[in-house]
Amino acid sequence: MKKVDIILSNGTVVTMNEHLDVFPQGAVVIKDGQIVAVGPAADLGGEYEAEQTIDCAGQVIMPGLINAHTHVPMSLIRGLADDLRLDVWLYGYMLPVEREFMNEESCYYGTLLSCAEMIRSGVTCFADMYYFEDEVARAAQEAGMRAICAETVMKLPTPDATSYDESLEYCRRFIAGWKGHELIVPAVGPHSPYTCTPEILRETARLTQEHDVPLLIHIAETEGGVEGTRQLYGCAPAFCLDDFGVLDSKTLAIHGVHLTEEEMELMVQKGVGVAHCPTSNLKLASGVAPVTRMLDLGLNVGIGTDGPASNNNQDMFEEMRLAALLAKGITGDPKAVPSRIALTMATIGGARALHLDRITGSIEVGKQADLAVVDMDVLHVTPKFELSSDNIYSRLVYAAKSADVRHVLVNGRLLMRDRELLTVDVETITAEVQRIADRVNVFLMRREESLLDKLVAIGGLEWRETFEVQVKGSVEGEVAVKEGLAHPDISAVWRPSVRDQYDAYLLFADKGQGCIRHREDNVMREEGAVPESIRTLTLTEPGIEQEFDNSVLLSRSRFTSKADRTLRFYCEYFEPDSVKEVSKHRQRWHIRYKGVQFAVNFDRLTKPAYEGAFLEIKSRTWSKKDAEQKALLIGELLDVFNVDRGNLLKQDYVDF
Repeated sequence: MKKVDIILSNGTVVTMNEHLDVFPQGAVVIKDGQIVAVGPAADLGGEYEAEQTIDCAGQVIMPGLINAHTHVPMSLIRGLADDLRLDVWLYGYMLPVEREFMNEESCYYGTLLSCAEMIRSGVTCFADMYYFEDEVARAAQEAGMRAICAETVMKLPTPDATSYDESLEYCRRFIAGWKGHELIVPAVGPHSPYTCTPEILRETARLTQEHDVPLLIHIAETEGGVEGTRQLYGCAPAFCLDDFGVLDSKTLAIHGVHLTEEEMELMVQKGVGVAHCPTSNLKLASGVAPVTRMLDLGLNVGIGTDGPASNNNQDMFEEMRLAALLAKGITGDPKAVPSRIALTMATIGGARALHLDRITGSIEVGKQADLAVVDMDVLHVTPKFELSSDNIYSRLVYAAKSADVRHVLVNGRLLMRDRELLTVDVETITAEVQRIADRVNVFLMRREESLLDKLVAIGGLEWRETFEVQVKGSVEGEVAVKEGLAHPDISAVWRPSVRDQYDAYLLFADKGQGCIRHREDNVMREEGAVPESIRTLTLTEPGIEQEFDNSVLLSRSRFTSKADRTLRFYCEYFEPDSVKEVSKHRQRWHIRYKGVQFAVNFDRLTKPAYEGAFLEIKSRTWSKKDAEQKALLIGELLDVFNVDRGNLLKQDYVDF
């Protein structure tokens, strides 16, 4: 007899292979982490002898479930802030807490907590997208789970990087450290089209193609996200990503709630996988993805829980049941996403979407032994019928619960036996997680009345570029400006705008809260035209100031939203200690100097009244390296515009 490691015997083997073979009294034979035989137990019992045989009578032996999208460290902030609008939830709670508390330690323990939860619900593989992915990968490896770990890259500062330059460098190191691991697949995660820049999209696509690793990206999750993408790039999200080469990678598109038919057809052509996250999309009121149409077109669709902070669990039994029911309710067709398809999406469909179907997702000889054994001899799955081949799928999807999972194996290694976790110390992990959560609780209670929270509650918030380079100086008049604009090194000058700006600064005794500016910007884009009135509200948080010879570089967070209420309302709402008004008449040119774009403003102050005029040169960016280079170029522009260094001013107009 052939010697093997483990035999799972006497259970109903649901293979999820190409032919959807089911063996009612079946067995799975495992050696060196791989499946070496599958079929009727009676046939295999006389051929193999195992070190360990597990009797699975009354149970289903199935492929382990695949969670196609989550943010596993966010189990640490599960239940922190629920029943909120997406912008309130994200900007008011998640991002501030992540900036303050998400570090290597918290990501490690948050991942272990999630791994314990997922193992107990029959999950053997997950696709993560977060920060400090080295720690996520380390924790997943220790727990024995298979994982795609994607380091997040975006134009906003993140807990592990002050700029996207640093995130990209982290990705390179991360890929080099984990490429070729038996369980961990390193990946890159540009967050979404509208939270990235063209450079980020191009560079992440190049990085994944160079190293042949997956790329994970949120796409068309909300109507606002789609509109933001259109405003930035002039086209729908999938076409935007295709323009930058993102769809030419091993790409997983996450959510896809608001994809068009044309976008889905493009994604089929490119072999892009989709992660459907029904619970999260419902809870955050994002909408319902057109999953039935995706499947009809031939897209590989997996199921994901999304992060525990927006779900709030990672129970894939719940998720695949909802995926089946939701499709029926939305389409009015009880045959939409039948139980067999729902289980397919949660197993081999997820593997295909993640480009891992060569090694996992089904029970086939040669694949890794990633398996879950589910007890079907329980009250809520009783009785048993065999009217059709679909009865077994119905029992698993509509009746079985995650608590029915008895055993879990990954790479042929038992991670759970008879509901006992073998690779994760639950008592230690829960204690560490609660210790961190207690600190988060204290932090939020102290800042509940912060300006950012109050601004977020109004809605429509946008996080603007972090780095700002600027210089301001008094000048004699407009002649020097126009002469400078004709300089040969200035390759482009866009038509100037003329505007009257009326600013009200809401100032606070506690400088640490920052400053709020209410602006009415009356813009005349063409001579004789009726001015266009634009009203905005901007919160500028205190930042780090770095002085160069001829300019000032500021690193700070700026949040802007539309001001659709009166100034009186904002004064009463924010209760500032004082209000200072500044008005000016401004001419603005956008120029390109040595290939770099700057804004040039020629200002005359009307309130407070001030003799003379000012020239201001400024630029904003998400990249610190880019900002430092621009700071050097500004010094050259001072000479171009013949500005006397003795007339340079360090303060803003509100400080006059």
